[in-house]
Amino acid sequence: MKKYISILTLSAGLIFQGCTKLDQEFYSSVTPETFYKSEKDIKAALFRPFTHAKWYLGEDRWRLQEYTADNFAITTKGRHWYNGGENERYHYHKWTADDGWIWGTWRGTLMGVALALDTKNDLSKLDYTKFALTAERQNADMAQLDALISYFYLRGLDYFGGMPIFESLDQESLPRNTEQELFLHIEKLLTAAMNNLPAKKAGDKEEGAIRKAAVAAMLAQLYFNAETYIGKPMYEESRKLSQALINKEYGDYQLDPTWNGVHGFKNNSSPEILWSMPSEFKMLEYNWFYADFYHYNTREYFSQDMGGNNGAHLTPSRKPDGTLYSSDFKLGSPYETFTTGDFRKNPYHYLGTENYEGMFIVGPHLSPDGKAILGGEEYNKQPLNFVDQVARFSEVGPGKKYSSVSQLPSKMSEGEENTGIRLVKVPIPNLANNTLRWGADMPVIRLAEIYYMLAECEFRIGDKSKAVTLINEVRKRNFKDNIDLNPVTIANIDKYRFLDEWSIEFIGEGRRRTDLIRWKAFTTEKWWDHSPSSSLHLNRFPVPNQAIAGNNKLEQNPGY
Repeated sequence: MKKYISILTLSAGLIFQGCTKLDQEFYSSVTPETFYKSEKDIKAALFRPFTHAKWYLGEDRWRLQEYTADNFAITTKGRHWYNGGENERYHYHKWTADDGWIWGTWRGTLMGVALALDTKNDLSKLDYTKFALTAERQNADMAQLDALISYFYLRGLDYFGGMPIFESLDQESLPRNTEQELFLHIEKLLTAAMNNLPAKKAGDKEEGAIRKAAVAAMLAQLYFNAETYIGKPMYEESRKLSQALINKEYGDYQLDPTWNGVHGFKNNSSPEILWSMPSEFKMLEYNWFYADFYHYNTREYFSQDMGGNNGAHLTPSRKPDGTLYSSDFKLGSPYETFTTGDFRKNPYHYLGTENYEGMFIVGPHLSPDGKAILGGEEYNKQPLNFVDQVARFSEVGPGKKYSSVSQLPSKMSEGEENTGIRLVKVPIPNLANNTLRWGADMPVIRLAEIYYMLAECEFRIGDKSKAVTLINEVRKRNFKDNIDLNPVTIANIDKYRFLDEWSIEFIGEGRRRTDLIRWKAFTTEKWWDHSPSSSLHLNRFPVPNQAIAGNNKLEQNPGY
């Protein structure tokens, strides 16, 4: 097989062929044997599909996981963010096969598969001994690529159900495989990859490579959600893998002892991370979310120079009159789900020398020196105050639209520039320490997830006591002296407490929709400005019309 012209050809081919044709144009004179000159070239080839994975973790994929669920929303804020009704369609579960986030996710999934297959095709033809590398190293490189293919397909299975299974680049216009076939393909790739990857040793830093534990964790994830994917509960299989991971059978990992160590500026040293995507200032920065999350003038809060678009925020915990929604629905209200006294619930402040506190922008918006930060829309030249509510408070008063707060509606169309609490899970330094900016790697899999998976498996199998112990082992680090002020107990552990705990620990990590679906809550439960549809087909997104237009062998998901 000959070396292809460039990755750009692949990307263009995928776009115009509905992401179902994986071949490329190529030069006849360039082959893998002549293209690769050194180990550096091999590493560069391996790096390319991982950079795609880093992009894939955010943007449209994150949006489908979070804006369709109960923790986040992009409300319309006066003249901003209606976006042709796009944000409301996702929030109200009214999306269509023509919506952009869905197309971007289908296309991005198969692009990732194609990039990994391309690299695998090349590296499999090399004689590694010519680069002073061993056959064991070659097998490990192939295993990493198989694991990466599995990752993309695992996410595709979660979003769409069955997808076309590509195993070489000369296949094109394939029909969709069934959910069961894709499930088994992922299982096969992961099982084989696990045998050829090294295990992490104590003290090893994360550099973006997939190790043995990450593969075992992906297999545990596959089994954990098997009832959703193929209609067959496999919690016992997931339980065994999760327990083995905690027992260090796949490498040396442990929970980070500090509340923010796994997300901090130097988190590549955290003992908790099983797999992460590297990020560094001016070098493959993981920063896509900044513009969406933060107000135009929040740069003053961070003492930074970055502008924002003021879109996303947590769904509200409080009604316009200030009372909690706790009696109205059991999901959502993410900020008030955190216990008072939890370190994470504090306002975010950068303290210097790589230290920071808190995880939210809430309340009066002040610069580090205490100066009020002013608004530019509804509160033009007035001090900003971020509230855990959604309503047009600026329209209340004599001669205005509403005479009292009690008349205010709270819904997606009623945001303002100070609406909603903002998440700061990726720490942001000030300009004086700007080399730290985007220095926190993006965790893909961490040991806390394995603890929670094991806890849920134990709960479902019938061991509430062990489930409680596992969750509390993670929770305690978020409180002074490790004394949890609201521990999980055998008396309070149930479906809703589990969903709260998944929300608290993993808020903003791009997984909420999957958790709701596993608990059969995504289409059956109510949350802020969202009524359940009871339409189970919405647990899968439609195959994009653009994909079907490029390949008439693709069949649409039921219900669309």
